[in-house]
Amino acid sequence: MQISNLDWLTPQFIYIAFSAVVAILIWVEGEMLKRTAGKLPQSALFKFSSLLDTAWFFISVLMLYVIDLTPLAVAVPAAYGLYTVFGWIYGTRLLKRRGIPDSPKDLVIPPKYIAYSQSFALIFLVLCLLVLVSPWLPIFD
Repeated sequence: MQISNLDWLTPQFIYIAFSAVVAILIWVEGEMLKRTAGKLPQSALFKFSSLLDTAWFFISVLMLYVIDLTPLAVAVPAAYGLYTVFGWIYGTRLLKRRGIPDSPKDLVIPPKYIAYSQSFALIFLVLCLLVLVSPWLPIFD
């Protein structure tokens, strides 16, 4: 399938491309947390990335209703929504085992949660890339 000019630059493409960037940021957050042994890094990048990750949940839910997504593309906001909700549940359960700290400075993200996030980031990135290139793949004609 030949896509001419800027026909490929649709709201769906823009949302999915930014979702791929969010996937990369989730991976980077995990690496930063590994370097600090689970303590919250005090870098501006980590703070921005964490804020964007949280906001992306609400953006993803909104995108389900605002833009016209192809059936394959619907998997992107659905996957992100499931990751976020299950992440909240999983993270809460892991923190309850260790005890919830009095201060955010005392918070240590468990290695299992970091692994959960980074595993999702890899799968989510592949999903986003698949959706982005699907118009050019003959199997999706």
